Amino acid sequence: MTLGFIQEAANLILVGPNGVGKSMIAQNIAHHAVLQGHSALFINAAQMLGDLAAQDGDNALRRRLKHYARPDLLIIDEVGYLSYGNRHADLLFDIVNRRYELKSTIVTTNRPFAEWGEVFPNAACVVSIVDRLVHHSEILVIEGESYRMKEAKERAGKRRKGAKTRQGTPITDKLPPEGSGL
Repeated sequence: MTLGFIQEAANLILVGPNGVGKSMIAQNIAHHAVLQGHSALFINAAQMLGDLAAQDGDNALRRRLKHYARPDLLIIDEVGYLSYGNRHADLLFDIVNRRYELKSTIVTTNRPFAEWGEVFPNAACVVSIVDRLVHHSEILVIEGESYRMKEAKERAGKRRKGAKTRQGTPITDKLPPEGSGL
């Protein structure tokens, strides 16, 4: 958490399955960066690429590209959860290229780079996006079970245990005492 990677304009790539905490780690780093006086922007990949693709006219697009290129730290969350067209790939390349060796970017993804061709099918710039992202980066692979799945299993186990307890209670325990008038 020294944030030295920001001064070095290096990137951080968090790779792992759903629910292992990639987004939470990225948010915590962004929070720490802001507390240390850096500008930071955390955004979902779909939201950012949709925003850029929706811009009408070259001037509006240039302004939005500058918006995403400006922060000291840009966090692009959930690359790989959806598939995108060539236009979206080109827009992501533009952002990554504008920040390359100038500003730090954190990317969270559930897909290894070898599968990014499936995220951006037929996009010629995928190799260039990955090349610029990983050139000055730390790649952190997170393995483990989804904490959401773990919590869901624990809740289901508690419900099953509670149902067994209720089913095992004799009905006479629920009747009012004799002579109570009820």
